[in-house]
Amino acid sequence: MQWLPWNSKLQKLRAKLLNDPYYRLQSGEEIQIAAQLGIRIDANQATVDDWLRLPGLSIHQARSLVDLSRSGVTFYCIEDIAAALGMPTPRLEPLKPLLNFSYYDHESLVNSTYIINPNTASVEQLAQIPFMDMSLAEAVVQNRLSSGSYRNLADFQRRLELSGEAIAQLMYFLRF
Repeated sequence: MQWLPWNSKLQKLRAKLLNDPYYRLQSGEEIQIAAQLGIRIDANQATVDDWLRLPGLSIHQARSLVDLSRSGVTFYCIEDIAAALGMPTPRLEPLKPLLNFSYYDHESLVNSTYIINPNTASVEQLAQIPFMDMSLAEAVVQNRLSSGSYRNLADFQRRLELSGEAIAQLMYFLRF
């Protein structure tokens, strides 16, 4: 890693980048500095907040990328991101230094760590989660079928009327 010049503008930017996970990069220069500091965004695991750090992406585009990723779309390169957003690839090229395109085998992740998406899982898969019995697994699927996908953990808790203690145990095993 190259050492950055020690002028006050760069020092302030460096502090912002390292201490504020929501800092939105403003320019190509800031992207390069962030890359030098080791800041990376995994395109296949990024949150809306991660995507919003990048200049030029709207909240709607960030949500779209997260929704696609969660639905099983794997991004292999910057061209995939551009296609998903309906944008020309050259417009996104400056973001490449910050993006990692790691690949995940969904089945091995689920089987090895018991992380389950309650919006796609079967009753049998849900029942494998520690602290979830068969009747709760059935209620999760029934509620999903009658009321639609769960938006997040809070929505999941509210719709299933789960106690704070129950959701505290389950939250480590659910990914929406």
